[in-house]
Amino acid sequence: MKLKHLILMSLFVSNALIAQQQEVALWDEIPGRIADADYQEEQQLEGEAIRGYNKVNVPTLSIFKPEAGKANGTAVVICPGGGYGHLAINKEGYKLAAWFAGQGVTGFVLKYRLPHDRIMKDKSIGPLQDAQRAIRYVRENAVQLGIDTAKVGIMGFSAGGHLAATASTHYADVVYENTEGVSAKPNFSILIYPVISMQEGITHQGSRDNLLGKKPTQEAVYKFSGEYQVTPETPMTFLVHATDDGAVPVENSIRYYSALKDAGVPVELHLYEDGGHGFGMGTSATNNAWPEALSLWMKKHSLITE
Repeated sequence: MKLKHLILMSLFVSNALIAQQQEVALWDEIPGRIADADYQEEQQLEGEAIRGYNKVNVPTLSIFKPEAGKANGTAVVICPGGGYGHLAINKEGYKLAAWFAGQGVTGFVLKYRLPHDRIMKDKSIGPLQDAQRAIRYVRENAVQLGIDTAKVGIMGFSAGGHLAATASTHYADVVYENTEGVSAKPNFSILIYPVISMQEGITHQGSRDNLLGKKPTQEAVYKFSGEYQVTPETPMTFLVHATDDGAVPVENSIRYYSALKDAGVPVELHLYEDGGHGFGMGTSATNNAWPEALSLWMKKHSLITE
């Protein structure tokens, strides 16, 4: 799949002063797909702007390019959250991609399939298939897009954070027939109030139920609990969470941070006193400083230039 398949679109993103926004189909043939004509994608609007999606069954990538001459070669695939049952694609996708483009980073918003038995032979790997394919797509088209293949990262919010962490720990898993010949391993990951664990008492139950079902095996719970999957080869990571998060306990980020630290993986964790869950790029609480902290972290690792 090459750039000739690009479809121009208007995303109606507030404050997204980016000249080029494009949407691409992620697959020529979606792996593990079950056809169901009655299962149709649902779109939520806020005025004329797209706010989110339900029942996503055809995944896409929306590309936000920096202004001409400002791209620095870094790319980030962004996975919005929504408990694996919804995609908060504007707040946790388009707005971030526009912000990245302003930093010289090419943003790729992944509208990944939401797991459901009606449209997937194995719903537990459906989102991961899309995430792996998205990273490979970026590398496949790196020359045309002005991307450095050694600077391709993944970002996720909430359940999208779980997907990003899964892509960062299961990048070598063969979840579809890979003919691209390029790696699905992210070079770095950015996790914002992420679901990490599928363990009861710490997980976000809705995300677990949607991805693994009501009665998952212990093997599946362990496999999709990111804190147990970290190795020294896991990509360097930037984490953000609010202590008073009532939906996804802060212990998710703390456990992942500890596992990365113990494995010798470079990691930075920002914990805020308040902010709750789903604060996106920030609210009036102290968490509104995290994008600036992320920018500094990316500069430290030469992902953003001065």
